[in-house]
Amino acid sequence: MKEVVFSTKDNKQLVRLPEKCIGCGTCVMICPKQCLVIGSVGAVSRGLIDKDYLEISSEECILCGMCTKVCPTGALEVRIDGVPLKDESYLSSAIKPTTVNDFCVHCGLCEQVCPQDCIEVKQWVAKDGSLRIEGETKIIQECCVHCGWCEAVCPVDAITVEKPFDGEWIIDEGACQTCRTCVDVCPCGALYNTEWDLGERVEKVTQRSDACIYCGACAVSCPVNAITVKKKSIVPEMKKKELFEKKLVGIPSPRPTLTTKLVTDENACLACGNCVIVCPVNALSDSELASGHLNNLDKKPLLEVRNGSVRVINQEICGADGACALICPVNAIWLETKKVE
Repeated sequence: MKEVVFSTKDNKQLVRLPEKCIGCGTCVMICPKQCLVIGSVGAVSRGLIDKDYLEISSEECILCGMCTKVCPTGALEVRIDGVPLKDESYLSSAIKPTTVNDFCVHCGLCEQVCPQDCIEVKQWVAKDGSLRIEGETKIIQECCVHCGWCEAVCPVDAITVEKPFDGEWIIDEGACQTCRTCVDVCPCGALYNTEWDLGERVEKVTQRSDACIYCGACAVSCPVNAITVKKKSIVPEMKKKELFEKKLVGIPSPRPTLTTKLVTDENACLACGNCVIVCPVNALSDSELASGHLNNLDKKPLLEVRNGSVRVINQEICGADGACALICPVNAIWLETKKVE
């Protein structure tokens, strides 16, 4: 597993495990020195840029370990002489492992629905002459995010899951541009776009509340600030729980830092305008633009087509969701990492 050393002091290290990080920003919320930066969660999740969700922006880190203690997946570790510190004051240690009991019939439903692909089910025909299926169900704890899908679909109540957080999820329907960034980012499969019939009005994004762990990754990734996630409590019993809840409960998930920049190729651009229309920041500025009336509006906040080529108007308001890069038919616009100030 890849490791990134964030900070070193004497025999202590702050280490990040990118494969475990879900981009929720909980660590950013609690850092007393504001050393951690979260950004470009949408583009990273969509595979549009090769970078990590999380970076360290300051040498002021004192290796207090607060970030490691509230990380729900154990993606951050403080190590002393190379040995990770773990006890019941760490959320990832205090949370009960997802377990399967002997009632399991190895039907494989849990394996099918797990959004992190961390369940393995093996099946074989019973060898005692009976018409039964035997098997083995294994949950890989290292990648489990405790969403509860497996527990919900299990037909024999054989699986037990404990959530890391209880919380509140709110969406501003007026601001949401249905760009699906939140849907693609959610580690739990808790968000989706409802199908609709002609003339029917539905929610732009719908939440499966029973699957949500209120991590806040969707809010961090939303390019138009349409989603608010607030934690109501830490669910597991952990040491110093009240202290951590004072720092996290009732506080909205952090807004991201812009850690990427848009780059265009004027020679490759076809001036089709698809990027201008699909950009959620542009779309928020005027509903006509979102509907495809590209030439009816002279002023666009982020992207425009001018003189036969796409042009970036204001890099600083980019939501780093990558919708423009996804829709471009000739790869004339993309995201690159920029240095964190």
